[in-house]
Amino acid sequence: MPMEQSRHHPLLEAATQSEAQRLGRPLTGWRLKLYTIIFEADTPAGRAFDLVLIGLILASVAVVMLDSVDSYRQRWGWLFDTLEWGFTLLFTVEYLARLSCVMHPLRYARSVFGVIDLLAILPTYLSLLVPGLHALIDVRVLRLLRLFRVLKLGAYVEEYGMLGRALVASRRKILVFLSFVLLVMVVMGTLMYVVEGPDNGFTSIPVSVYWAITTMTTVGFGDITPKTEFGRFIASAMMLVGWGTLAVPTGIVSAEFTAQRIRVRPTTRTCPACLSEGHDPEARFCRDCGERLPPYFAGQGRAVPPYP
Repeated sequence: MPMEQSRHHPLLEAATQSEAQRLGRPLTGWRLKLYTIIFEADTPAGRAFDLVLIGLILASVAVVMLDSVDSYRQRWGWLFDTLEWGFTLLFTVEYLARLSCVMHPLRYARSVFGVIDLLAILPTYLSLLVPGLHALIDVRVLRLLRLFRVLKLGAYVEEYGMLGRALVASRRKILVFLSFVLLVMVVMGTLMYVVEGPDNGFTSIPVSVYWAITTMTTVGFGDITPKTEFGRFIASAMMLVGWGTLAVPTGIVSAEFTAQRIRVRPTTRTCPACLSEGHDPEARFCRDCGERLPPYFAGQGRAVPPYP
């Protein structure tokens, strides 16, 4: 049987060590079918499930927001309560289904999405004891993080990861830069305290440093303004310097981001024979067992052409 040529980078291996291995994918039976629908967005059923789930999440968040408006609450409060309990029961069934279809349910319960799923349903039940907790149901909006996976935006997910790695890699440079900026703020704040003095609102060095920070970042609340000519000259210079100052950390992160650009496109594409995940969108055969792979559908149902 023909084998697909291996072309993946070691980082791709790490990125595509799927949650199937971590959570434990069932091998046969109804649990495998349920797992495919719930956790894999590369199948029509899985995509439909996730899109319906996102619609329910948006609707439930909208209900909570409308319920916080007094005029709507007085008129439609009974409807909001009914809808909220309906959403909560649906999300509870979904949460239990996720736990039941994996081999290691505790691992899922302790994962980021597992904790978010639990927090999405707890406030409604706890609101029976503490009514004020009802507003915390808005935590469900965090579940929309699944949107990246559902809409096949794997490239955006990887870019997000690359941005995070760039921030980590440039943290020391940014820390040195911020330390220098803080030193400049202290010096300029002290100078303005001497030049303007308490009579013009610069009552202390900390207050003057606060003014220097708002001026350097071009925020300028206007609660404290220099009155002397020399003070206005200093303020003008700080505002001009502020434009260049804000660009420095952007350049640092951009340089690291560019250095880490790697063509990685993680997917949840699964081999029907050996159940391995993470195949390239253009792959025709499984890289592990050689089985022919079903077509891969990108966003909006567009099929990705295979390798020639």
